[in-house]
Amino acid sequence: MQRTALLKILNPILGVLLVNQVVTGLLHEYLLDELYEILHGGGGLLLAMATIVHVIMNWNWVKTNFLKRNAVRKS
Repeated sequence: MQRTALLKILNPILGVLLVNQVVTGLLHEYLLDELYEILHGGGGLLLAMATIVHVIMNWNWVKTNFLKRNAVRKS
């Protein structure tokens, strides 16, 4: 599978996991403790892993846009 095709799957998953973290964080008082642990704790771990995979898959873009060396200054 190509990188672009994988990112088309991974990016929506990242979005859903992020929304899960926000919603479960806001509704913590209204959720059962066991349910909260599964949704928020487990979702957080999945979000972290998916974010790491996302950054690895886009590392060339990160290097190009954030880690490039300063150009020679013109006087």
